[in-house]
Amino acid sequence: MIRVDTLGCGTRLVTEPMTEARSVTVGVWVGTGSRDEDRQHAGASHFLEHLLFKGTPTWSAAAIAEAVDEVGGDMNAFTTKEYTAFYIRLLSEHLELGLDVLGAIMTDPALAETDVDAERQVILDEILMHADEPADLAAEQCTAALFPSHALGREVLGIPASVKGLDAAEIRRFFDHHYRTGNMVVALAGDLDADHVAEGIDRRFATRTGGAAPERRPPDAPAEARVVTRRPTEQAHLVLGLRAPGRHSEDRWPLAVFNHVLGGGMSSRLFQEIRERRGLAYSVWSERTHYDETGALTVSVGTAPEHAAQVLGLVHAELDRMGEQGITDRELAVAKGHLRAETLLSLEDSGARMSRIGSSLLLHGHVLEVDQVLARVDAVTAGDVATLAGKLAEQQRTLSVVGPFDPDFFD
Repeated sequence: MIRVDTLGCGTRLVTEPMTEARSVTVGVWVGTGSRDEDRQHAGASHFLEHLLFKGTPTWSAAAIAEAVDEVGGDMNAFTTKEYTAFYIRLLSEHLELGLDVLGAIMTDPALAETDVDAERQVILDEILMHADEPADLAAEQCTAALFPSHALGREVLGIPASVKGLDAAEIRRFFDHHYRTGNMVVALAGDLDADHVAEGIDRRFATRTGGAAPERRPPDAPAEARVVTRRPTEQAHLVLGLRAPGRHSEDRWPLAVFNHVLGGGMSSRLFQEIRERRGLAYSVWSERTHYDETGALTVSVGTAPEHAAQVLGLVHAELDRMGEQGITDRELAVAKGHLRAETLLSLEDSGARMSRIGSSLLLHGHVLEVDQVLARVDAVTAGDVATLAGKLAEQQRTLSVVGPFDPDFFD
């Protein structure tokens, strides 16, 4: 049974015991991501993702790594546009070590100038690596054009100028403001005792009380129509995007079905038409992303440059067709079956369960039981999808291209 507590230190704790498990995964979810940074400090959240595992004033990075390695544990972190997460997965008999490590780095990180300088170059190389990947660049361009002049349109890694400008003092100020218990969720899943965990978390995080979720400004500028980067690539990389419902909208359930029918699996319309029937692309898929007050639906394709215009026309035609006709009952059944299995199969280890309950509590303020999630999907009708498809068909479509084209090629 999933249990949610608000501890004395101010953090929210969510736990899910797994009687069959011998492992436990502990995660700390901070409700701040790249959209909560101003342009001068763009990349600060991602910088902290790198820096917190560098140790504390009394516990070196090498000592942390050795302690976790010795018990066969796995620790990592990741940054998104709206949150940053840190986690450790290990055998339940070593839970105290996991709590010690996360408690230490989340409340008293060293953030030494030497570590900041070392990681700065690592992050700059990471930015260059993404820029060298045409598919990544096309996706990033699409997001920037969907949300122009807004932090949602910026890359999570930051920009070179801001990363070069951030110093240890600025990163410390960012940490002190955002990394407080009022802006955190701690999540555990696996072989655990919820009461024991609650006491341990409360004690370890008692020095980071206060704070709150950041205030956010929704996007107000309209999406841009097109952005083209000319490169002498062997493939053309196309991403067609449009704004979609946010995470709090009830339309997110029909959107999950719509996305699967459009390009979410091997039976999807785009995969069958573009890859299987016509052989015009090796990869074509769609995906949905939800933010606090908005979202995005994107279709990504890699194809030969001479096929780019034809493939793009097929994608537009399918979006138009779904907007006019909706989906069939058979497509609805296939999509629901896939989403049900995807949900259940993703919860077979403690790490996946921790991720689900931690992100749900942080982003939605509550955690649905798995059966409640499945019931929401099962309740979607073909009419619900048709209504949503009609709304999506009216949205401004944003085209991002990386390939051997002039900007006016797609006029």
